[in-house]
Amino acid sequence: MTDSGLRISSWNCGGGLRKKWRALDELNADLLVIQECENPALAADPAYLEWAGNFLWTGPSKSKGIGVFARNGLQLEQQPLDLGALEFFLPCTIDGDWPLLATWTGGASSGMFSYIGQLWRYLQLHKNFVNHPRGMVIGDLNSNTQWDKQHRTCCHSDVVKILSELGLQSAYHRYFAEAQGQETRATFFHRRKVDKPYHIDYAFLGADWLEQQVLIGTVEKWLLLSDHVPISVVARRVESMAS
Repeated sequence: MTDSGLRISSWNCGGGLRKKWRALDELNADLLVIQECENPALAADPAYLEWAGNFLWTGPSKSKGIGVFARNGLQLEQQPLDLGALEFFLPCTIDGDWPLLATWTGGASSGMFSYIGQLWRYLQLHKNFVNHPRGMVIGDLNSNTQWDKQHRTCCHSDVVKILSELGLQSAYHRYFAEAQGQETRATFFHRRKVDKPYHIDYAFLGADWLEQQVLIGTVEKWLLLSDHVPISVVARRVESMAS
């Protein structure tokens, strides 16, 4: 993290990050949260492992998981929280100071808790982990308020409400002054078609972070690599009244 702030980027790479990591260097991120990537430690590509540097990774197979990659001297420490049947959650602390929950919610094998229900259930179990003025929840949630009615047990708006009660707000929605479900900038294009845009990738930040800039990757560059484009946030640390 520099005097200009902390730069965080999240991207679902669509697999095969060992062939795509060079594109990420252009984001100049201090923290990268990457979904659907393979484990650098087990990949048969030394260049990918060297690029990964200081990283944490978790997943059910060596080719499909979620990774957090730190740059510019930031330190990572994975937290051993009991996730039970929940999948694709990577709770860690940054510089021993603040908590980051990196996630990729999907159609997990844990019954009724799938997609946004995965994060809802995680927050029932471990919301204290991100209950911190510098807390972060970042990743591909595969979810949007416009689909609330499809989730009877728990929905996107329920999760946003819980995070808000913990002091975490979506950097995108605050920066662009847009309501949940009314996003004008998409992060996902179904089957890489520009006429099927959705906003399903998020960065929720605690009260000690003030977003100075939020950037969404261009379709011209990123749809050549994945059906998602990255969301990047430049945030400056401030002192909240709670700290």
